[in-house]
Amino acid sequence: MVDLSDPEPADDEVVIEVKAAGLCHTDVGILHDPAWMPLISAPVILGHENAGIIRSVGAAVSGFKVGDRVGVSPQDSVTGKTVGAQRNGGYADLMAVPARQLVPLPDEVSFEQGAAATDAGMSSYHPLFVVGGAKKGMTVGIIGAGGLGQFAINMALIAGCHVCVADTSPKAREWARDLGVDDVHEQVADLHADKPELIVDFAGFGATTNDAIAAVRDGGTVVLVGMGRLQTTIDTRPLILGNIALRGNSGGTPEDIANVYRFFQTGKMKPSLFDTTFDRIPEGLEQLRNGGVTGRLIALR
Repeated sequence: MVDLSDPEPADDEVVIEVKAAGLCHTDVGILHDPAWMPLISAPVILGHENAGIIRSVGAAVSGFKVGDRVGVSPQDSVTGKTVGAQRNGGYADLMAVPARQLVPLPDEVSFEQGAAATDAGMSSYHPLFVVGGAKKGMTVGIIGAGGLGQFAINMALIAGCHVCVADTSPKAREWARDLGVDDVHEQVADLHADKPELIVDFAGFGATTNDAIAAVRDGGTVVLVGMGRLQTTIDTRPLILGNIALRGNSGGTPEDIANVYRFFQTGKMKPSLFDTTFDRIPEGLEQLRNGGVTGRLIALR
């Protein structure tokens, strides 16, 4: 814990009182994997999934005012800087952020939901609907029913897709069945029987992606989101002979977050969100590191 002076907004910024901050595996990677360090401007306050209330606005800001409820898109579209990585994030009482990263938070959406949607929701919506082109009636395979996968499964079901899921965790498979997914598998290879047109890999452990390429329908698309392993070997035969498109996806846009909020407004979105407090963020990150969190852990104040 450190004590810093309260941030003051630049002309194009606002200062937010952080009400909710999501804990993410990315933070675990930053803390424990040296491979992340070239992407980080240390020292920096972590926390890139944030929602709160505007407490002050810069002189050039329009469209937002003190008291507005907002979520924060993690990355600045102009500078490319990410909160909690290249500039101070939301594991704090207050944070300054450019107003262009703000997304209005509807009254029907809680701060907890609002924070989770800014990364887990956005990073599920974009690969599923924008990159993958999921639409009503499409058969969609989801690998991993964790923090991101749960958002994707919820949204795909609400959108009218036929959803099939693969996850090695019995608890995750039980959650998917309880949500209404009929085709739930332990192994990714078993998705082949469902003939999905699109598979989104939220695990990214190499073998999961390779099996997804073999399982997707000929002419289908595999979108890789998870970074469980940063290097892998791909069997190119099914990729080439099946005319499979393999796409990568990182993050999304403020518009994606706004669309996730609309899914929450339906009342049908039910990802597993678990609450903690800001003073227990270190313990929460250790839980994540040790695989002790199913769903998304959110610090609330």
